[in-house]
Amino acid sequence: MLENYLPIFIFIAIGIAIGVLPILAGFLLAPHKPDSEKLSPYECGFEAFEDTRMRFDVRYYLVAILFIIFDLEIAFLFPWAVVLDSIGMFGFVAMMVFLGILVIGFIYEWKKGALEWE
Repeated sequence: MLENYLPIFIFIAIGIAIGVLPILAGFLLAPHKPDSEKLSPYECGFEAFEDTRMRFDVRYYLVAILFIIFDLEIAFLFPWAVVLDSIGMFGFVAMMVFLGILVIGFIYEWKKGALEWE
């Protein structure tokens, strides 16, 4: 019974080896010459302006969540549009309810001022 699983174990072992061996080779073969320039924070060719652990404004996260929501909306719209003929009126109404809920959420965020930047 266990001999049936041998190819799976071999496949897993080869996969782990392919993932781990290059990392180990990098640690063992790469030169280790740290200095202050290599260890300093780096931002697009400039010295860091502020502390890297500064707090972000909550509106940044709100806009990010809105982007994800509307990105997912588009991801649902394309397959829906392709199969709209086969799913009929039920599929159309279901998507309109889905879009209605998203529009209500968008209007709520708009009224709360989440899209306003100062």
